[in-house]
Amino acid sequence: MSAPSFRDFLFAPDHPRVAEIRGLNAREYAQAATTDSFAGPMIEGWKKLYPQPFKGITNDGVLRPGLYPLGPARAGEEAPTAAMVAAARKLLSAATLDEVSRVSYPVDAPEWQSWANPEFMQHDTGLRLDELDPAVRDAALAVVEASLSPAGFGLVRNLMRINGFLGDLVELPLLMNEFSYNFALFGDPSETAPWGWQLFGHHVALNCLVAGTQLVISPVFLGAEPDGIDAGPHRGVKVFKERIALARQLMGVLPDGLRGEATVYESMVDPAMPDGRIHPGDERHLGGCFQDNRVIPYEGILVSSMPPEARAVLDDVVEDFIAYLPDGPRTARRREIQEHYGDTWFSWIGGWAEPEAFYFRLQSPVLVLELDHHTGVFLSNDEPAPFHMHTVVRTPNGNDYGRELVKQFPAH
Repeated sequence: MSAPSFRDFLFAPDHPRVAEIRGLNAREYAQAATTDSFAGPMIEGWKKLYPQPFKGITNDGVLRPGLYPLGPARAGEEAPTAAMVAAARKLLSAATLDEVSRVSYPVDAPEWQSWANPEFMQHDTGLRLDELDPAVRDAALAVVEASLSPAGFGLVRNLMRINGFLGDLVELPLLMNEFSYNFALFGDPSETAPWGWQLFGHHVALNCLVAGTQLVISPVFLGAEPDGIDAGPHRGVKVFKERIALARQLMGVLPDGLRGEATVYESMVDPAMPDGRIHPGDERHLGGCFQDNRVIPYEGILVSSMPPEARAVLDDVVEDFIAYLPDGPRTARRREIQEHYGDTWFSWIGGWAEPEAFYFRLQSPVLVLELDHHTGVFLSNDEPAPFHMHTVVRTPNGNDYGRELVKQFPAH
């Protein structure tokens, strides 16, 4: 069976899905989305969750203390703090006084929790990149670049380019373009005190907190519809191919019994699923926007039950997920994740052979990783397809947004 092409699911230009919102700018569309039959109820549901006081994702509703001590990073695990600070100060010097005022929030501000991944803007936090002078916009992106690995920044920029490609495909460039994203700073750029930044918009959301030499980038939401660009100046861009291939490989090397135990539902839309298991926007993934306090019970199989060949592939899956981190913090995060493998669970939904769509989750006291294939939003596929996916990274038990580090810092 060959994989379907996203071009088989393009809406006709006069289809109501795209024709009725053509010409609206981001703020006009934000208002229109509140009365949309699909987006409206979803927005109302999210409103009830934001801004609830932050607690953190748990597996049972009880926070586990002591998982994230504040202190100097180990040798070789240090954040690129000096470069991040320099980039942030350059942004503040390039921006106007009004822009500085709008981009800046306290380090513990509830606006951290305002990020969302849909194309419609629910919270106009910070500055909108496509409304900025190019020099200011580039300075904001330079803060992101200074905080990520080269591969991570490259992925983020490619996802932004895919968003622009999709906007051109469906003739909605005011709503979806390469720079239709919000950027904000939290706290004052410092080499010792906690501060950070946030970038969010359609299929890209990152929340970064640095405290001295410790770095947390979480929550992270990275996705794409479609999963590549087949025309124009960025033709040839493809995303998440390795991650998806590794996930299939992992299921393939699991013994039949363990594979069966890991598979909590055979179908992506399964009659055995309880009410609410599929969210209209998030579909199967559980750690998306406004889910900062969600209780996500463990499911599937323990990683410690996997044979060595499966564990090796799982290590590669984890490495691909955390590749956005710079070398030092990636080493720290890898160590933190592996130290909890004895209490880490792996679960799966759907088939695993090419080209079947699937969902999986890796979850422990310090980690939630998810990948979910989705139905179309600006494409017409009504079944989950490999060319539309969402991926999520969370840091449970209170350290999303680096909140546990901020709480421990003496000034706070």
